[in-house]
Amino acid sequence: MAKDVPEQGSFSAKDYHDPPPAPLIDAVELTKWSFYRAIIAEFIATLLFLYVTVCTVIGYKSQTDPNKPGVDQCGGVGILGIAWAFGGMIFILVYCTAGISGGHINPAVTFGLFLARKVSLIRAIMYMVAQCLGAICGVGLVKAFQNSNYNLYGGGANELATGYSTRVGLGAEIIGTFVLVYTVFSATDPKRSARDSHVPVLAPLPIGFAVFMVHLATIPITGTGINPARSLGAAVIYNKEKTWDDQWMFWVGPFIGAAIAAFYHQFILRAGAVKALGSFRSSTHV
Repeated sequence: MAKDVPEQGSFSAKDYHDPPPAPLIDAVELTKWSFYRAIIAEFIATLLFLYVTVCTVIGYKSQTDPNKPGVDQCGGVGILGIAWAFGGMIFILVYCTAGISGGHINPAVTFGLFLARKVSLIRAIMYMVAQCLGAICGVGLVKAFQNSNYNLYGGGANELATGYSTRVGLGAEIIGTFVLVYTVFSATDPKRSARDSHVPVLAPLPIGFAVFMVHLATIPITGTGINPARSLGAAVIYNKEKTWDDQWMFWVGPFIGAAIAAFYHQFILRAGAVKALGSFRSSTHV
């Protein structure tokens, strides 16, 4: 039997479906338990994220404190280990919460998804509130369990490092957040999800790895924010003047980076594909 050859210029049906844009204000959400369950998931996930990562930062500084007798300053987990703690926790928590809340765990991610109309305004605001409260509680637990070390070793707070200008710090936060949010969009793209559905762990893995790589690049500059809730939680509990002076950078930078990533993915990458398809179709009639 002869093979059926598709007619030249024909296109197969899409093997994925883009979800409809989320409404700007969806009051119906407020009547659903799934909405409040998602908020709780964001709160707990951000709490766990801050607890484990800030503990790692303080533990490293304690292990390498030159004022302690017999301390090996080359010991501890190092910057590499700190980056793995942040990236690894994001991988774990996104994997655990993606099916409940989407696994944002970061107001910048939520903001980017809101701009792309993936979540409603009400959900975005409530997620950000839950994330910030979770971050504050997570760092609060660290201080409660390790009060002396917490105050001695900087509380895991984000600050612009000595020797770097504000412009460099802000740029690091913008670019770092762009990498993260762009990865989120790419990893959760319906087209990619449909074609890689045999690998259910695919989305959390590159997101966690993006966090890891950004930390390697920006820990020496700002301590790596790229997550306003993470920066706010540490600032509220540590409560030092320098931390609050630099706090704006860890909100403005991530929100700008998230907005650029949303625009790039939604209006250049995805829209560009639609335009290319249309041009191919029109060329078959020439």
